[in-house]
Amino acid sequence: MKKIVFLVLYVFLFFTQPVAFGQIHSTESKPKWNHDLEGWLYLMPDQVIFSPIYGLDRDWLHLEARYNYEDLNTFSAWFGYNLSGGKNLEYTFTPMLGGLVGNLNGLSPGLEINLDFHRFNFNSSSQYVFDFKDRTSDFYYNWTDLSYAPLDWMSFGLSIQRTRLYRSSLDPQFGAMLDFTYRWFELSSYWYNPFRKDPYFVIALYLSFPEN
Repeated sequence: MKKIVFLVLYVFLFFTQPVAFGQIHSTESKPKWNHDLEGWLYLMPDQVIFSPIYGLDRDWLHLEARYNYEDLNTFSAWFGYNLSGGKNLEYTFTPMLGGLVGNLNGLSPGLEINLDFHRFNFNSSSQYVFDFKDRTSDFYYNWTDLSYAPLDWMSFGLSIQRTRLYRSSLDPQFGAMLDFTYRWFELSSYWYNPFRKDPYFVIALYLSFPEN
């Protein structure tokens, strides 16, 4: 099964090679890469966790690398297919397949969904991890936000997540979110388990920019 994990990693490196070493010049117009850099800071009662994420999109192709996301000291690489469209309701569905190595070794199918309807946004990322070492540790992850933007640069809403990084008597975790956007930058803050004895916060910084 570990061969499958390394196959996913190989596919990720294969497609990112042109980005790292430069594209072959051509007079033909080609779709450009879009880069997404994310930094997630989990402020929990007993620890602080930083999780970096790097995403690449080019036309239908979606690539993603994560660390400290599925579990501590765990790296995951993802290969996905973007399906986008719509007018009044704009949508993007991205089915993915990922390989995980580190504290958690396994294979994971996943799905990312983004829906925009006027000033409302629905964003959901889910995956199921098959643990190669212990099948009883297989786990379903989900992070879903529903937000409303009264201003072009600000939105707020509700969030729900189920993660292996934090467990409590309440599963999944419910909370509120507040988001600020300026050009390519986005700052999001989350407050989970409000009004309970075990609240925690998450702060996320996004940087999204197209290739020149």
